[in-house]
Amino acid sequence: MVTPNFNQGDFLEQTILSVLDQAYPNLEFIIIDGGSSDGSKEIISKYEDRLHYWVSEKDEGMYHAINKGFSRSTGDIMCWINSDDVLWQNSLSYIAEVFSENNNIHWLQGYPSVIDEDGNLLYQREPVALKHDFYKLKFVKDCAFIQQESTFWSRELWEKSDGRLNTQYRLAADFDLWMQFFHHARLYCSHRQLAAFRKRSGQQSADQETYIKEALESVATHKKKLTIKERLHLGLNITGEVIPWID
Repeated sequence: MVTPNFNQGDFLEQTILSVLDQAYPNLEFIIIDGGSSDGSKEIISKYEDRLHYWVSEKDEGMYHAINKGFSRSTGDIMCWINSDDVLWQNSLSYIAEVFSENNNIHWLQGYPSVIDEDGNLLYQREPVALKHDFYKLKFVKDCAFIQQESTFWSRELWEKSDGRLNTQYRLAADFDLWMQFFHHARLYCSHRQLAAFRKRSGQQSADQETYIKEALESVATHKKKLTIKERLHLGLNITGEVIPWID
């Protein structure tokens, strides 16, 4: 698990503890700080004996930091959580059980959940998970996306998908990663809450216009990689897809 951080000291410790307090025995927790000046380094250092790796140095942005973190990882199950979001209780044990008992599952999304700055649950919504809907640009209308901090995947799938986030995207490299994954595996969903996105003032993800613009660029790029059969089904609006739930 990787956490990128830059001057998010107000929430960083909550994120760290939401991971470490899981008491998961095979945790490989990596924090990549971009040279913060707000006390973040001091917070991270408090927990350094429980971290697989951490560094604080100037980088080229969030997605560059995440790539740097994953390059230090070796685990079979991967994810990242930003430094203002949180994992939910017992998530890691649940994820490990799901992946170990279901060889056909290569990525999984928990039930999308949003909290406020104080950690109170604001709302939950049905997940979006169907490849067809993304190629048909459903997200432009409803602004609903795969919840990144609640999504876990296998290293095998990561390596099939170039093993990196595309840093040409400033905001939507997560979206582009999901589009890469869709070429290789179905996205499964759980009714269980695994993490929560924190809604706060000043966050980059509030720039929906830029995110959607980049998402459209990603769709156009990946549409070129579809097989003739996939393009035909897309043009005829044929899908047959339903969200594969695991519980």
